[in-house]
Amino acid sequence: QVPLVESGGGLVQAGGSLRLSCAASGRTLSTYVMGWFRQAPGKEREFVAAISWTGGSSTYADSVKGRFTISRDNAKNTVYLLMNSLKPDDTAVYYCAARRAYTLGYSGPDYNYWGQGTQVTVSS
Repeated sequence: QVPLVESGGGLVQAGGSLRLSCAASGRTLSTYVMGWFRQAPGKEREFVAAISWTGGSSTYADSVKGRFTISRDNAKNTVYLLMNSLKPDDTAVYYCAARRAYTLGYSGPDYNYWGQGTQVTVSS
C-alpha cells in the first residue's frame, strides 16, 4: 500500500491560483509515476496531469495545459499541482494517484494507489 494524502484545496475566485500537494507517509514515491485526476459533480473522473519518476517528463489534459503545472520533490515524497488562471469549470474533487510503472498513465485503471481527494471550488 502507498498511503497518499492530498492537501491545499479550497475556495478561490476565478482567475486565482491554488497549489495542491500529495504526500506519502512512510513510503517513497520516487519509483512511481504520479498523476492527478479530478471529478466534478455528476461527471466521470478525468485525467489532469502526470509526471515521471524523476520529474523529467510530464503530460497534461488539454483543458488544463498552459494553466496547471505538475511537479515533484522526491526528497520530500511529495507531488504538487500548481493551478493558475482557475475557472469555474475546474471545480472538482482532485485526487492524486501512484502508478507502479515506468511509463506515464492517462486513465484511472493505469494507477494502483489513490488518495482520498481534496475539494477545489472556483467561484465566478
